[in-house]
Amino acid sequence: MTELRINGFSQVREILKTLQPHLRFKRKQAKLLIQACKLLERQTLRTTKPKDIRKIVDLLLLIQNENYMSKKRKTKEELHRILGLTP
Repeated sequence: MTELRINGFSQVREILKTLQPHLRFKRKQAKLLIQACKLLERQTLRTTKPKDIRKIVDLLLLIQNENYMSKKRKTKEELHRILGLTP
């Protein structure tokens, strides 16, 4: 197994768009991650509106649910707490 590290949301988005037609098993995750990258590349996480951060959290949870079994899954509440979205 190999690992490839790509830095930058716009670079990740462009590579995923290029790979998307060739994906079989991770196609849905790639589509969701492209949506998240579009939101994240516009501004930093600190300047992102809470509404957009919540949308990113929802996308991350959908991506996470598409994975096979994972023991270290974060809940929506945990992600909101980590990102400072708790009331």
